[in-house]
Parts: sequence; C-alpha cells; structure tokens
Amino acid sequence: PFQVVGGKVKKPGKRGRKPAKIDLKAKLERSRQSARECRARKKLRYQYLEELVSSRERAICALREELEMYKQWCMAMDQGKIPSEIKALLTGEELGKAQQNSNKLAKAGKTEANSSNP
Repeated sequence: PFQVVGGKVKKPGKRGRKPAKIDLKAKLERSRQSARECRARKKLRYQYLEELVSSRERAICALREELEMYKQWCMAMDQGKIPSEIKALLTGEELGKAQQNSNKLAKAGKTEANSSNP
C-alpha cells in the first residue's frame, strides 16, 4: 500500500485536484469572456495613459509660456527697462496679467498632482 522513496512515505494515487469532466463549450465560452474582459481593461488603460500624456503636454505648454515671459522680462531688464509686471510686484500692487499667470500655473500644477495617481 505505501512506498518508501528517499525516506518519504508515498501514498498511492495522484495528488491535487482530480480533473473534472468539464464541458468543452463552457470552457471555450469562459475563455472568450476572459479575453473580452482583458481587451476592455487594456482599452481603459490606454485611454487613461492618453489622457495623462495630454494633460502633461498642456502643463509643458503652460510652463514654456511662463519661461518665455520670464526671458522677455530678463531681456528688457538687460536693456535697462523694467517691465510693468515687475514694477507692480516691487511696489506691492497686484497686476492682473502677472497674477493671472501665476494662478493658472498653480492650478495646473495642483490638478496635475491630483491626476497623476493611477
């Protein structure tokens, strides 16, 4: 009844689950359903990634515009001119354009940080 192989006692018969007589059509249908679900998950994942790339590109554009504005300010100051936005900042006034730009960028950064969680 029992065999001793390598110091271990073996019981006759196979271990694990016994193969049940599964209906082939049901098995194929489960396989098809699994494939459909896999494709749907893949599609959602790609949509999410596309949206993420798009939002990152928008943030990059906003930052490039801000950088260009700062470059213009620096060029003007190199020529001895003080841009009105900087004068407003120095005098403590809130000039519309400079304030709006910083607000837009702050909001873009906040939404970017919130949307980056998968």
